[in-house]
Amino acid sequence: MTTRLIVLAAGKGTRMKSAMPKVLHCLAGKPLLGHVIDTGLELNPASITVVIGHGADQVKETIKQPVQWALQSEQLGTGHAVREGLEGIGDNDTVLITYGDVPLTRASTYQALLDVCDDNNIGLLTLMMEDPTGYGRILREGGAVVGVVEQKDATADQLSISEVNAGVVAIKGGSLRDLLSRISNENAQGEYYLTDIHELAVKDGLSIKTVHPQDGWETDGVNSRSQLARLERIHQRHLAEQLMDSGVTLADPSRIDIRGTVSTGTDILIDVNCVFEGDCVIGNNVKIGQNCLISGSKIADGTEIRANCVLENADVGSHAVIGPFARLRPGTKTDSGVRIGNFVETKNTQVGEGSKINHLSYVGDAILGKSVNVGAGTITCNYDGANKHQTVIGDNAFIGSNSALVAPVAISEGVTIGAGSTITRNVPANRLSLTRPQQTDIDNWSRPAKK
Repeated sequence: MTTRLIVLAAGKGTRMKSAMPKVLHCLAGKPLLGHVIDTGLELNPASITVVIGHGADQVKETIKQPVQWALQSEQLGTGHAVREGLEGIGDNDTVLITYGDVPLTRASTYQALLDVCDDNNIGLLTLMMEDPTGYGRILREGGAVVGVVEQKDATADQLSISEVNAGVVAIKGGSLRDLLSRISNENAQGEYYLTDIHELAVKDGLSIKTVHPQDGWETDGVNSRSQLARLERIHQRHLAEQLMDSGVTLADPSRIDIRGTVSTGTDILIDVNCVFEGDCVIGNNVKIGQNCLISGSKIADGTEIRANCVLENADVGSHAVIGPFARLRPGTKTDSGVRIGNFVETKNTQVGEGSKINHLSYVGDAILGKSVNVGAGTITCNYDGANKHQTVIGDNAFIGSNSALVAPVAISEGVTIGAGSTITRNVPANRLSLTRPQQTDIDNWSRPAKK
């Protein structure tokens, strides 16, 4: 079976009150349309065609997944939009039609629709709702679906129906093309409704097979920022439950945000208000304190990330202690047993086994060996105003507090740098190096007083 997807994403989304196309608003750090495409790719389709209209250029620039584009230059309804996306679809292809603003439908739900679709059957996603206001109603006779009526065109009796159309359809390409050619726009909206194909299909002898989602929120679309916020919390709760099922303890499952992927070991503890972005990997027995941002980073077994840390594309070795209030910028890589403490910033830096940068330091473009101690207030002066330069510090070196290491410079193994020094040239092994002016004491000196 050749599967092809058509994703309808041409609407403006006026209730979002935004200049940005609705399908580009983000849920869990990813555009709504991006969620739909990624789920569709799980089905291994032969193609995904995205029908765009409002903000078409912006949508094409933002979405990087492998899709084909079709332009709906006039907003003439869902049936018209699907018609615009039919290029390249064969009569025997199975077509799955879905929506760019419905981000949380599971791949298994899509697959269930594909499974019931054949030359004689159309798959239609429906659900039961206590309050179906705003949705098209499913019309049945003798239990069989005979059509769908939109709310604005429904009679009083039809409005009492609680089974509603979720809009997602699986249908053979030949049937779809034929049915779309026969629908009209004689309705309250003056639009070509995709839903009108079902009544015509039944008259042609086709059957409508309904599929229900596992959870009602799978069919929820986004038309306003409040709806987007509601789906964000639903999605985050679902992701939190997946983490807990995999062996992670969350101090509060309602106070974690995942805006990418998190691969985890077991016996992990994550405190409140942590945010994970990009692709993150967390080993066994890791502790992450409150209010941390972990972005595209790896954290090895037994490491503790204390409160209020920011890790950006960092690789932290095992049994390290990071923070509180530490920032590990891109290119930071630590070996095991490292300590990086409060108000320390690292960037493009390798930190060897057992080394410590405990307080108030900036270490950038540097390579630190094993068991190095960097005192408080130390700075690697890596930027000369035009170019970046590297600082190399050998094993067992001791960098005194308030030192400035002016790169390019190499501090050999066993070196001690006296506190308050500015080091501008390489220091040989096992030396004491300091650049400290002579202390001057003035007798009988009085501090100025206010007049």
